[in-house]
Amino acid sequence: MTVDTKLPYDKEYISQFSQEKSEPDWMRELRLQALEQADALELPKPDKTKIGKWNFSNFKHDAAEAEKIASLDKLPEDIQEFLDVENAPENLLIQRNHMVAFESLKQELKDKGVIFTDIFTALREHSDLVKRYYMKDAVSVDEHRLTALHAALMNGGVFVYVPKNVQLEEPLQVIFWQEDPETAMFNHVLVVAEENSSMTYVENYISQNEEQETVSNIVTEVIAHNNAQISFGGVDNFAAGTTTYVNRRGVAYRDAHIEWALGQMNDGNTVSENITHLIGDNSVSNAKTVSVGRGKQTQNFTAKIVHFGKESEGHILQHGVMKDKASSIFNGIGKIEHGATKSNAEQESRVLMLSEKARGDANPILLIDEDDVTAGHAASVGRVDPLQLYYLMSRGITQTEAERLVIHGFLAPVVKQLPIESVKNQLSQVIERKVY
Repeated sequence: MTVDTKLPYDKEYISQFSQEKSEPDWMRELRLQALEQADALELPKPDKTKIGKWNFSNFKHDAAEAEKIASLDKLPEDIQEFLDVENAPENLLIQRNHMVAFESLKQELKDKGVIFTDIFTALREHSDLVKRYYMKDAVSVDEHRLTALHAALMNGGVFVYVPKNVQLEEPLQVIFWQEDPETAMFNHVLVVAEENSSMTYVENYISQNEEQETVSNIVTEVIAHNNAQISFGGVDNFAAGTTTYVNRRGVAYRDAHIEWALGQMNDGNTVSENITHLIGDNSVSNAKTVSVGRGKQTQNFTAKIVHFGKESEGHILQHGVMKDKASSIFNGIGKIEHGATKSNAEQESRVLMLSEKARGDANPILLIDEDDVTAGHAASVGRVDPLQLYYLMSRGITQTEAERLVIHGFLAPVVKQLPIESVKNQLSQVIERKVY
């Protein structure tokens, strides 16, 4: 049975929105078809988490035009934390209420054919290139109700394209700043690395609606062609009033690498999927994630790597900390398809609970359809040893500070392995705020 979202947005609204954005015909048609499909599709059914009563319909879709940012030192302090303002990155895009407020890209990269721009500019100026990948190889429109609604209501995002044989030495960074507490974020991120190219992409999500209800529906598609390397780092930091659905997908072809480094730090109810398809032989993906849950929030995290190519490598590493009455499900899934001989699927999921009413569930799953492979998993769920806290407190450390040290010690094995220094620093700052 489907859930009636009672959206105040119909075909006329979608057509007008698409026209105002000067979108190509194919995009407008995709939106309208997706809106029709949404009525017939069910919500996703994450394992052990009921989301039927979550808020996916109470939101405002569009926002007033955001002010441009003349210089980075004019940003609010909580946004500046995600940047080294004194040594500002040269490749930076700031989206404010899903409109571009600041944008810069080195001329050298432009001359090499690198595209780093918002999704609407990309649709106008690179329509055929966007059409080649948009919700095709990684995510399908009709997977469920939320992917269909995303396709119909997409209202922001970025497009990143690195041409063949181009290696980027410096990261590309995006800050998605949801300033309006009522406006929903239907964000689409499309990252493409052509053959023999390499890049590092870093994104940060931040909102400030502690009480006002709204929705974040994010779809990310990462495509690594033959022998391409993509390092993808992200810190999700949505406020308590935001119900979040995040769908990050990767497709890796022959000899390609996709590295995920994700900090999942939302304060509201969250469903997060991070799925990579290792299509080509010798393709590799490492998915590293950390999370801190607090308050009464409910979260469901799925990290999945599917092996199609021979001698493909997939490693999942998840560490989570639960406080207060927070509850989280951590699913780690390694799937080796028939024919993916000599592949290796490894995973580790560990959850630490800091209070009696906190709940954590780690579910390691291996699905193997081939004989000549290697696979393994480890999972644990436990509470802090009272003797450990007592030992720290006996040295004059307060209980709050003792818990902080335990949390950082537990997350350190994952945080230290994150390959992107800026994400590591930002993530440590967010963890500090959530600990206290």
